[in-house]
Amino acid sequence: MEITRLFRILLRRWWIMVIPTALSAVPAVIGYFDGAVAAAGFGAQIRYSAAQELNLPQRDGDYQDVWLASELTVNAFTDWVRSASFRAEMMAELADSNIDFGSLGIAADNARSIGIIYLSHAQEDALQTIAQAAISVLSRRSQTYFPQLGGEAAQVTILEQPLITAAPQPLTNRFAPVIQAALGLFIGLVLAFFAEYLDPTIYDQEEIRRLGLPIAGSIPKHKG
Repeated sequence: MEITRLFRILLRRWWIMVIPTALSAVPAVIGYFDGAVAAAGFGAQIRYSAAQELNLPQRDGDYQDVWLASELTVNAFTDWVRSASFRAEMMAELADSNIDFGSLGIAADNARSIGIIYLSHAQEDALQTIAQAAISVLSRRSQTYFPQLGGEAAQVTILEQPLITAAPQPLTNRFAPVIQAALGLFIGLVLAFFAEYLDPTIYDQEEIRRLGLPIAGSIPKHKG
C-alpha cells in the first residue's frame, strides 16, 4: 500500500528531514525572542478637538454652525497633519534634539469634530518628545497654513495625553519561525525522498515484489 510505503520511507529517513528543519527554525526563534520585539518600535495617539476663535454677538439659535465650523477645522487639520509641512514644523520644533526622524511615522484621521494623530517611532523616549512637539505645532502654527483663521491660531484642546505603547509585531515577523520551519521541513522531505531514490538497498519483501522477483523464503528477525 502506497501510504504504508511512504510512512516507512519517512520513518527511515526522519533524520534527513530534521536537519534542515532545525537549521531554518532555530535561528528564527532565537532572533524573535532576542530582538524582534524591540525592532517593532512604539506608537502613540493624540486625540484633540479644534475650533476657530469666534467673538460671537448675543443671538438666538442652536449654534449648529459653530459645531460645523469645528468639524471643518478638524477636517482641515487632518489633511495638514498628513502633509510634509507638518513634519517639517515638528522637525523645526525639535531642531536642537538628536532625534532620528527617519523612523518617524505620522498618520491622521478624524470622526466629525474629534481628530486623532497616530505617531510611531523606533525609540520610546524619542516618541514621547515627538508627541509633545506635535501638540505644540498643532496648537501654535495652524494660522500659517490656513489664512481663513485670520492670523490667529485655532483653539486646540487635547482630549487625551499621548500614551506610548509597544507596537505589535507585523504578521510576517510573528509567523517567520513557522514559515521558515515549514520551508525547512519541505526541503527535508525532498531530500529524504531523493536519498530513498538513490539508495539501492532493499529493505522489505514488498520492494522485492515490485521488482518482479520471486521470494523463495524469508528469515524472521531474531527475538531474544
